[in-house]
Amino acid sequence: MKKVAVNIARLVLAVTLILSGFVKAVDPLGTQYKIQDYLTAMGLGNFVPDFLTLSASVLLSGAEFMLGICLLFAIRRRLVSKIVLAIMVTMTLLTLWLAWTDPIHDCGCFGDALVLTNWQTFWKNVILLALAVIVWRWPLEMPRLISESNQWIVFNYSGVFILLFVALRSLYTLPQFDFRPYHIGADLREGWQKMMDGEDSPYTDFFIETVDEGEDITEQVLNSEGYTFLLIAPHLEQADDSQLDELNRIYDYSSEQGYPFYCLTASSEKAITRWQDMTGAEYPFCQTDDITLKTVIRSNPGLVLLKDGKVIRKWSHNALPEEEELTERLEDSGLGKMPSNSVPTKILWLLTWFVLPLVLLTIADRLWAWSKWLRKKNKKYNPLNKEKRIMRKKIVAGNWKMNMNLQDGIALAKELNETLKADKPNCGVVICTPFIHLASIAQFLDQDIIGLGAENCADKEKGAFTGEVSAEMVKSTGAQYVILGHSERREYYKETPEILKEKVLLAQKNDLKVIFCIGESLEEREAGKQNEVVKAELEGSVFNLSEEDFRKIVIAYEPIWAIGTGKTATAEQAEEIHAYIRSIIAEKYGQAVADDTTILYGGSCKASNAPELFAKPDIDGGLIGGASLKAADFKGIIDAWKK
Repeated sequence: MKKVAVNIARLVLAVTLILSGFVKAVDPLGTQYKIQDYLTAMGLGNFVPDFLTLSASVLLSGAEFMLGICLLFAIRRRLVSKIVLAIMVTMTLLTLWLAWTDPIHDCGCFGDALVLTNWQTFWKNVILLALAVIVWRWPLEMPRLISESNQWIVFNYSGVFILLFVALRSLYTLPQFDFRPYHIGADLREGWQKMMDGEDSPYTDFFIETVDEGEDITEQVLNSEGYTFLLIAPHLEQADDSQLDELNRIYDYSSEQGYPFYCLTASSEKAITRWQDMTGAEYPFCQTDDITLKTVIRSNPGLVLLKDGKVIRKWSHNALPEEEELTERLEDSGLGKMPSNSVPTKILWLLTWFVLPLVLLTIADRLWAWSKWLRKKNKKYNPLNKEKRIMRKKIVAGNWKMNMNLQDGIALAKELNETLKADKPNCGVVICTPFIHLASIAQFLDQDIIGLGAENCADKEKGAFTGEVSAEMVKSTGAQYVILGHSERREYYKETPEILKEKVLLAQKNDLKVIFCIGESLEEREAGKQNEVVKAELEGSVFNLSEEDFRKIVIAYEPIWAIGTGKTATAEQAEEIHAYIRSIIAEKYGQAVADDTTILYGGSCKASNAPELFAKPDIDGGLIGGASLKAADFKGIIDAWKK
């Protein structure tokens, strides 16, 4: 039930973030205007330059879209769930303020595609916040849609798509999906007439008033039969002047063909005069509300073509009609007709170039994962591999760390000894104790049932090294094993790969079996560096060994973020990296050595999760910490091999 709830929450959040990010990215200027509205409401409108608000618009939409993709595909689950929770806490508080004070009438969370009131937005965010808490609480309950090794493809492809092919493309040309009342195909004449008749209309603030005489010519323009060009420049002071020759050429064409041409602006007469002096513009100028002009077209300047009061074409100043397109009358030209890239065509483009590749990648990835699992399963149960499987020893090893005095340690060892004598284990059992316990425990421990090991040894053979215990000393107590490379030794005592290399060599020189620990921190796991970390640790300390000596090594993989924290890597996570470790051993020493190498899992393993972990084909047992300090708990893990 918990897993179902988490994944319902995950899907709702993912879809919401993807849609919200997409509609913002498809209209970056509209998102910029909304950010400016927020800043103005906070009294910061005059302090933040336009290029920063535009950059924020693009990055915000991209980040929102990418977070939705990461949730959908379960990429970097812990980190993403924390970020989503932080965002939802912030947005819920922000929209509560908006709903309470009402400084702006629409938060813009879904752009112009879906307009919500501020209170509707707040309650929507309350629901999303609750879902974000669920996902944050149990992030590992979200199954991956694609294997961890291929997640970078999904992440990078989605990032390039939303930023380059959606946001920047829409910014350079025009929004690929236009949700505003002035979209191509909108009948302004009909909408204006409804408004004049007292009906609801989105064109209430649309008017055209001549600059020279102050005459309202809105009705005249909209009722004009045939074609009309509208040059839209909300603020001439900020208009892009790189295409002045092209604009003048289009005006000359309209004059020659007898098509009306007006420049609609909200600028002052002074700014209009300056523009005329700078450009040589001869077209008439008209006043219109600046917010309305920004709504008509996301370009300054931009060009709109009306036919019988209906919008049939729009051009950004970056993509104006070419000269060869204006050699005949619009009635006989393709420019005079509705464009062929309709909404269904654009949706098909979106499905073909974004959705379909991800679907195909996911299917291919899952088929590969399934075939890999099938090969392992067949290998595991193939009678020809039976002998090879038996050669890989199953081990449950206890690491007591710095716990229990001598008397308590002896008592625990005796209890384990008697328990396992009475109920023989189905695997190898090792207890690794503090140095002071070794000699005493070795006297009564039946090492045919329970192996004895130390938790460390020195990297020097002998000498003036006060407080150190050499490998020879460990061996003399009767111990058979030694743990080396444990994360606590690496972190607290700064044991380097070179130091560990010396320890391994001395341990093997004294016939001690090495349990060599490797593993990544939480930061390294969240950065996706776990593979390179474990590979570097092996290469730095044990890959120098000959094949014969390496066969004596037992590897213990410890996700450091799961040691003593109560967190546990999922069985799938553990199996995935165990399989990777076995693969790099195969690269170094060959498949036969890799198949014979025992690899233990060492991260918060308990009797409750041991059966699931040990059932994985590349997990050969566990290196147990806290649960090895009680005989019953340790026995419960050992018994997982009987299930």
